[in-house]
Amino acid sequence: MRALPVGDAALLVEVSSGDEAQALHAELVRRRAEGSLTVREIVPAARTVLLDGLAEPARLASELTAAEVPPAAPRAREAIELRVRYDGPDLADVAAHWGVSPSEVARIHADTEFTVAFCGFAPGFGYLTGLPARYDVPRRATPRTAVPAGSVALAGPYTGVYPRSSPGGWQLIGTTDAVLWDHARVPAALLSPGTRVRFVESV
Repeated sequence: MRALPVGDAALLVEVSSGDEAQALHAELVRRRAEGSLTVREIVPAARTVLLDGLAEPARLASELTAAEVPPAAPRAREAIELRVRYDGPDLADVAAHWGVSPSEVARIHADTEFTVAFCGFAPGFGYLTGLPARYDVPRRATPRTAVPAGSVALAGPYTGVYPRSSPGGWQLIGTTDAVLWDHARVPAALLSPGTRVRFVESV
C-alpha cells in the first residue's frame, strides 16, 4: 500500500488489486461511520482510494501504510435485481470467446452475484465484479460511437450498464430497462460502491 499526498487535504492510496481497493474502501467507510475518521469524500477506483477533506493527511498516510486492512465483509443489504434481456449484438462473440452457447452466457451471467467495485465513466455507471477471471473479455477493437442506454456490457473483469447513450467499446450482451441515474431520486445513482447486484433474465 502506498499513500500519496494530493494537495493539502487529500490522499491517494494505491493498492495492488481491485479486491484490496474494495476492502480498503469498506474499512474507511466503516471508520467514518463510527466516527474514528473525519473525511469529506472517499472515492474508490480500480486500484486506488482517494480521501479528500482530511485534517491530517500525513498522519493518516503513516497509519494506513502500517496497518493490515481486513477483507471487505459482505453488505447485509439485499442485492439489487436488474431484469435483463440477453439480446446484445456481441452476445455471440462473447459466447465464442467463452467457448459456450449464447444461452449459457446468459445463464452464467445471471447466476453470478456482482458487487459494485467503483463508479465512473458516466453518472450512474458502476464497474461490477463477480465473474471468475476465466470469463474476462477484451474490449471491442473498434468502439461504437453510440451505445444505447440500458445496455448490459462486459470488458475485462467488469460488467457495466450504460446509464445513458454514449460512445463505448464494451461487449454488449443484453438490455435492461432499469434507470441507473435519476436526478429526481435520492440518491440519484441506483448503484454505489459496495452494492450487491444480481441480473435476472427476462423472457
